[in-house]
Amino acid sequence: MFRRSRLIATLLATAGLVVGLTPVASAQSVAGLATVESAPIWTPAGLGLSTVLTIPVPAPPRPAIEAGVASVYPTRNETVGVAQPVMIRFDRPVADRATAEAAVGIRTAPAVEGKFYWVDDSELRWRPLEFWPAGTSVTVWAGGRENAFRTGDAVVSTYDDHTHLVTVTRNGQVVRTMRASAGRDDYPTHNGVYYNGWRAREVRMDSSTWGLSRTAGGYDTTVADGVRLSYDGIFIHSAPWSVADQGERNTSHGCINLSPEDAGWYYDNTRNGDPFVVMNGPGRQFGAFDGQGDWNY
Repeated sequence: MFRRSRLIATLLATAGLVVGLTPVASAQSVAGLATVESAPIWTPAGLGLSTVLTIPVPAPPRPAIEAGVASVYPTRNETVGVAQPVMIRFDRPVADRATAEAAVGIRTAPAVEGKFYWVDDSELRWRPLEFWPAGTSVTVWAGGRENAFRTGDAVVSTYDDHTHLVTVTRNGQVVRTMRASAGRDDYPTHNGVYYNGWRAREVRMDSSTWGLSRTAGGYDTTVADGVRLSYDGIFIHSAPWSVADQGERNTSHGCINLSPEDAGWYYDNTRNGDPFVVMNGPGRQFGAFDGQGDWNY
């Protein structure tokens, strides 16, 4: 504990500033000086910090926009995967996108290059040009306040349709290989880069939500350990009914089917924003915007 405290103090001293351990600070004018915001300080892995350390930095003028910020994701002090974009949802459609982008400040430690893009008229996103480095600290200024988050280990999963295997790596080292079954010929799983989204121990899967009725070969069932990979309904989940097919052939309607044991492991050992790559399948390329297709353009 003493060594950790001394290391934190050294990091702050190196920055040339004494700051609190609160994760963020609102932009403000100090004694007539320029407006300041917060920038993150990179911290080594393993310190067990519950907040992102920040320092005040000069901020450019931020234009006012009519729309308010309804939500920012990732949430304050959350740890996410290396494919997670910053998601800013406004409370109404935005006509002047360039001004809205100028009203947002994103700072990272270490520094990474990135870009803004829009899902629709009410949701602005930002992501690095390549996956975040593991252990990146980020501050986001939007809507009059800031929040900060960090990325965890680089946990990357790849489904190769040639082998019907999911390979999971952590910081470049293989940690698990799992037999899987993807979308069959009529419903091939799209190729491309997905990332983990919403999850639940029990997920109701109803094919009528994407236009396939039960009488036409659809389904309405509940699956265990479901992690969403796309807004249009592709999940990775437990599928005890297809264990004999996993590792051999594709039998699903597009989801990635795993054994109950492997699905439970995936649920417990990955987090929101961890990338999931599908390759060598017969399906088309995953679209840029079904909602989680950010990395495919």
